[in-house]
Amino acid sequence: MKSDDRQPVLPPKRNVPLRKRIRLWLVIMVLTSMYTWTFLSVNIDWSRVFSEQTLSNMGRVLPQLFRPDWSSAGESLVWMGETLAMAYLGTLMAMGMALLFAFVAAENVVPVRLINGVTRLGLGGIRAFPDLMLALLFVAAVGPSPFAGVLAIFISSIGMMGKLFFEAMETAQPGPVEALRANGANRIQVFVYGMLPQVLPVILSITLYRFEINIRSSAVLGLVGAGGIGTMIQLSTMNRNWDEVGMALLTIILVVSLLDWISSKLRQKLV
Repeated sequence: MKSDDRQPVLPPKRNVPLRKRIRLWLVIMVLTSMYTWTFLSVNIDWSRVFSEQTLSNMGRVLPQLFRPDWSSAGESLVWMGETLAMAYLGTLMAMGMALLFAFVAAENVVPVRLINGVTRLGLGGIRAFPDLMLALLFVAAVGPSPFAGVLAIFISSIGMMGKLFFEAMETAQPGPVEALRANGANRIQVFVYGMLPQVLPVILSITLYRFEINIRSSAVLGLVGAGGIGTMIQLSTMNRNWDEVGMALLTIILVVSLLDWISSKLRQKLV
């Protein structure tokens, strides 16, 4: 039997234009320079990172974190319940407000470019504020409480949800909308009966996704006095009860993982 001595056929070599190669190398150089500059500007003191004191502290804290205090499991579940309530209420409030913003921002609902542009600019401005900054502002305004956390989640969620909502509205099929307009329906009727039924599954999916994000955010907001399980972590850290911190972290991981799984299944059915 004769062996096949034929050489494998290689794909033709692609000639990349010189301009594209120069552009690619420029991008690589800029990104590398930015990475180097940011890394050096942090001023990491490696002698402290690997110092005897640091290693001693880690050796004392880590074993306790991985040995949760099961006697505090009930308390951590109560704090986690408060966290879920904050995330749920803040997300629900934001959904209603985001729908109003999206109604005005969508060009196929309110065809006035100035109004669309101003509304979108407002949504962009809201997205620029981090959750923790908003939480600090509301803690200063209404005092340390879960209500401050709800307000922070409410405001921070509007920007993202409003943007995704109006983008979903602008992809709606124009047929039902035009039919309602031809029959004399006003803008609210067109939105409720012609557009909302088309985009409602997407809106619910976005809301569920934001709810997942807000659960994680709520767990952190307590560190600045905005309620939730972060408050338990803060108090336990101040008292050096690292085993209680470990229990709180374990509760967050288990509850968030379970809710992420449930949410992903629901979103798959919606879209």
